Amino acid sequence: MGKYFGTDGFRGEANVTLTVEHAYKVGRFLGWYYGKKHGEKKARIVIGKDTRRSSYMFEYSLVAGLTASGADAYLLHVTTTPSVSYVVRTEEFDCGIMISASHNPFYDNGIKLINNKGEKMREDVIDEIEKYLDGDFEEIPFATKEGIGCTVDYTAGRNRYMGYLMSLAIYSFKGMRIGLDAANGSAWSLAKNVFDALGAKTYVINAAPDGTNINTNCGSTHIEGLQALVQREHLDAGFAFDGDADRCLCVDEHGNVITGDHILYIYGTYMKNRDKLIGNKVVTTVMSNFGLYKAFDAEGIEYEKTAVGDKYVYECMSQNGYRIGGEQSGHIIFSKYATTGDGIITALKMMQVMIGTKKTLSQLAEPLVIYPQVLKNVRVTDKTQAQNDEEVKKAVAAVAEKLGTDGRILVRESGTEPVVRVMVEAGTTEVCEQFVDEVIEVIKARGYCI
Repeated sequence: MGKYFGTDGFRGEANVTLTVEHAYKVGRFLGWYYGKKHGEKKARIVIGKDTRRSSYMFEYSLVAGLTASGADAYLLHVTTTPSVSYVVRTEEFDCGIMISASHNPFYDNGIKLINNKGEKMREDVIDEIEKYLDGDFEEIPFATKEGIGCTVDYTAGRNRYMGYLMSLAIYSFKGMRIGLDAANGSAWSLAKNVFDALGAKTYVINAAPDGTNINTNCGSTHIEGLQALVQREHLDAGFAFDGDADRCLCVDEHGNVITGDHILYIYGTYMKNRDKLIGNKVVTTVMSNFGLYKAFDAEGIEYEKTAVGDKYVYECMSQNGYRIGGEQSGHIIFSKYATTGDGIITALKMMQVMIGTKKTLSQLAEPLVIYPQVLKNVRVTDKTQAQNDEEVKKAVAAVAEKLGTDGRILVRESGTEPVVRVMVEAGTTEVCEQFVDEVIEVIKARGYCI
């Protein structure tokens, strides 16, 4: 991770840590970088945004930078992150930009960069952008006369993406009663249109964005409203998206939450039973619940574990040809259909399993027993030293030995804060608390705590 860009783009509070000047300079660099590859031909860059008030401000700043460097900017307007990825890779754009801070509160925003394959931008390009932001780069010339770029309304691209989503459904949804929580974000009209077109009776909440209510007590990070809707209206299932709709969590017919781990289990076993699970593997992150691995073992399904972040999940999948992977938070990647997490595709795939197997979500999820988990953050003077301290490592090893095959311990550094995270999963919350506190006491005794 760089000074500005993390694993999921350049994110921060709008006009505090991420400013209009930053956006303008990102646009200037990208317009020049891709333009120089084409000679006389202009670079083509597509932009989408979520519903935050600041997204419009950043859109205009990016467009000014892109066109000033000679690129043509194509505007999808309010749309999802996966739709930008889809349009870039299917319509021969040089790159894509998504303006969103995902599940963060409305006053944050972010700039996500997508390469011409619909994947997250390469690190070497990000490094060059960061140099330009810091003034450590050559001066970029302004375009003049007919070389100045233009802006193109490109809602047609978003409409084609909607058509693509509908084409993925192999069953009619007629007779299904489905709840959708759009988080007052990017999916606010897309998801309902897709489910309606496929025949479902939809019940939609949090689909009235006003620029400041995105993710506010709604969506995949606040799923209680959808749980209540499913129970009140006796629905077959519910699907909750985040601000840019690249993640999805589900609610079963009883109002229980179906996490990303449940989704990986449900679709992983569905693929295995149909001989479609390439390599017999599902890709997870180290934060997936211990119960998921026990359930996979019982089904004879193998798995990979990556660092936290859908970027790392996708890298593992693309390098090995795996078809499904994701995170507990609901970032699920179906690599046959998308190069990034796509909340609406995730919902469609859960519908496919339910209809195809004639089972409810609760029945599909039943074999997966989620283990209690306790995670505590410890602020430290040096997170790397604290994690690698010999006494701390001995304490972690001792806990792992006590847990045996009935649980696990994970100690890892935060990627953005001076914090070490200590997590234990075991049969009871009390056991988790006991072992987490044992390790934290050693970190304190070694003098690392702030």
